[in-house]
Amino acid sequence: MSISPLMPVYPRNDVRPVRGEGAYLIGERGERYLDFASGIAVNALGHGHPHLTKAIQEQAATLMHVSNLYGSPQGEAFAQRLVDNSFADTVFFTNSGAEAVECAIKTARAYHSSVGNNHKNTIITFNNAFHGRTLGTISATNQEKLRKGFEPLLPGFAYAPFDDLNATLDLVNDSTAGFLIEPVQGEGGLRPASQPFLQALRDICDKRDLMLTFDEVQCGVGRTGKFYAYEHYGITPDIMASAKGIGGGFPMGACLATEKAARGMVFGTHGSTYGGNPLAMAAGQAVLDVILEDGFLDHVNSISDRLRGALEQLIPNHDHLFESVRGLGLMLGLKIKSDPRDFVAHLRDNHGLLTVGAGDNVIRILPPLNIEQAHVDEFIQKLSEGAASYQLPEA
Repeated sequence: MSISPLMPVYPRNDVRPVRGEGAYLIGERGERYLDFASGIAVNALGHGHPHLTKAIQEQAATLMHVSNLYGSPQGEAFAQRLVDNSFADTVFFTNSGAEAVECAIKTARAYHSSVGNNHKNTIITFNNAFHGRTLGTISATNQEKLRKGFEPLLPGFAYAPFDDLNATLDLVNDSTAGFLIEPVQGEGGLRPASQPFLQALRDICDKRDLMLTFDEVQCGVGRTGKFYAYEHYGITPDIMASAKGIGGGFPMGACLATEKAARGMVFGTHGSTYGGNPLAMAAGQAVLDVILEDGFLDHVNSISDRLRGALEQLIPNHDHLFESVRGLGLMLGLKIKSDPRDFVAHLRDNHGLLTVGAGDNVIRILPPLNIEQAHVDEFIQKLSEGAASYQLPEA
């Protein structure tokens, strides 16, 4: 028995893309797929977007990497732009979402250490969360499928039911450092938190001087119709992790924080070899050029309303399979009466439609943010045909 050259941690399917065009992927045999997965909410501008491609090409020919030992005009400019368009005062750039969450966890704990409260080191997280695959981020979730085989995990986390205020408050004690939450759970089933719940978390953080940390790795950067999802709720976090769409396909992330929250992140407390390299900064700037352009988020909201409306109209035609629609913006979930993985595979293999499974029997619908009505129409047609041809597994 021999192991594959690519470590076999993914059950890779038969889709083997070699090219992308807008909302489509093209396989090595020339087959076309409508891509409503977007690399799991990463390809915010689709494939081959000319402005993003040009920015990466030009920067790659100029300067890709120098290390963070030197000044970074590129990083300073991009960080300032994020600060100008968010709650944050300061930014640390990473290579991934998991690293952004790791930095957020360290920032929250470092704050309490900096004010002499080292005992405040437990972060309350929420059931069915997904924060990444590092030891720190799997310790921050209570999902057995992510944790099995990697014990001992890191201490300093407590777990509450998502959107359950009383159960959450029961966990708050003198060792609590704050909360880590996805405003919209992604892998956990496309569930937005309620406004009263997040407001209550904000209130208790203010009252007890705790850190409210949002994981917006999947729901940020225009995905929900706002630049960041916290804007839907009329509250701001102290710390926020961002990634996925922020690079439009180029691997990068960011940890954003207020000046108060970041007071413990001083010289020598954190670092990254590649984080904030000039090539990543060029990609991020290009993505923001498009997403922050006047009218772009209006388009996300209008097209998402039409997509959601079409899904809601479709459900009664296939009520043997579909139950409901949930989510925000172009981060939608279709709850079904079957294993989502089987139906996702059916749509992919038989109808050329790419989606993503999630928890709670939900299919994630995560198209590029710049899709048009024709893409919505094609998606609904393929989804309807897929539902009609799908055989529910026998119980």
